[in-house]
Amino acid sequence: MSDLIAGTTLYGRGEELCGRSVLVMTANQFTTASALIELDGIARRIVICPPDLAAAHLPFVIDTAEVDAIVSDRAMFSFGSPRPLIFCPCSKEIGSRNYERTVQYETEWVLLTSGTTGVPKLVLHTLASLAGAIDTGNHSAEEVVWSTFYDIRRYGGLQILLRAALTGKSLVLTSMQEPTTDFLARAGAHGVTNISGTPSQWRRALMSPAANRINPNYVRLSGEIADQAILNRLRSVYPGARLIHAFASTEAGVAFEVSDGNAGLPAEVIMQTPDVEMKVEEGSLRIRSARTASCYLGANAPAIKDADGFVDTGDMLELKDKRYHFVGRRDGMINVGGLKVHPEEVEAVINRHPEVQSSLVRTRKNPVTGSLVVADVVLRRSPQAAVKLDMREIQDDIVLLCRESLSSYKVPAAINFVPALAVGESGKMIRCNA
Repeated sequence: MSDLIAGTTLYGRGEELCGRSVLVMTANQFTTASALIELDGIARRIVICPPDLAAAHLPFVIDTAEVDAIVSDRAMFSFGSPRPLIFCPCSKEIGSRNYERTVQYETEWVLLTSGTTGVPKLVLHTLASLAGAIDTGNHSAEEVVWSTFYDIRRYGGLQILLRAALTGKSLVLTSMQEPTTDFLARAGAHGVTNISGTPSQWRRALMSPAANRINPNYVRLSGEIADQAILNRLRSVYPGARLIHAFASTEAGVAFEVSDGNAGLPAEVIMQTPDVEMKVEEGSLRIRSARTASCYLGANAPAIKDADGFVDTGDMLELKDKRYHFVGRRDGMINVGGLKVHPEEVEAVINRHPEVQSSLVRTRKNPVTGSLVVADVVLRRSPQAAVKLDMREIQDDIVLLCRESLSSYKVPAAINFVPALAVGESGKMIRCNA
């Protein structure tokens, strides 16, 4: 980090980008990190391009963010944009900077999220809002090496980059298309102590034979609902680690974290989290704080906040025994004959079965009810060991477990055993219905 702060990976051309709106579009996460560190305070705006952005959407991003410069570590091609663009190459080699880097702007940071139409939404932050939950005074002598399954070009990964950079700690990044087993072995070799990821990424990691190659002191989950099954598995595999599950979103920022090892959150967290105001209205969590994004960019973009400054996250909560539990996304409910089913609620029950590693609940069209609930299930045992199991018995056990815990219309009509579940670039399970 100290080398990056003192040097340059932009071939000494960083001053040419002063006051510009810069699109950072790199194949390598290290070059992304180095560009962000060098450009903050110099560029007027930094637009962080995620690795899976479709080329067809680039002209929209360039026009909406008023991009006039591109930093990249790969060959460029025509974007079909009428804007004149400066191209600045970025290298993995750290060189000597031939200009004085002085902070001239409160740089705007723009992150991209997936839109419902496939066109990305551009979310506007500042470094202050992005780093609002980070204790920047924590420069202890404790040996801390951060890592994450996230890509740093997304909100969850960017949070870990900023935690490392602003507290002077080391960070081990993933490599593009790196197998989980290889990453875990490399993270272990570098002595990673603090590591984060989505529950789906952690489930995949725990299935790897290299899961025991790391010995973390701190394990963090965010991005998806952390059910009790994944928390218990992590506790058993990493008994010495502090186990945290946090709520954050690109728009709402980091809201809170829970460290008691239980799914959900105590009701008092909603009322007593410092620097964050939260409330539950119509079942949906709403957040107001200095960590929330300013707005979406674009002439016809929707408002991020309501008239009172709250972000409606669309994440639904239910209060049970003085503890709130996440049950799913408002826009992800399944309609079964007019009755609503949250897939995540059903998954949490299925994942409690001792033979289940992970599950994905989805819909299947039905001429009578409109939709049926079906579940794809990954077993914890290897395929070789699984053949020795009575699959029908496990299937019946899962259905019985669901019947004991859920209303009848929420019980899956079919259980499909699959070798793996698709996880997207965001680290979250890919949900698609048939």
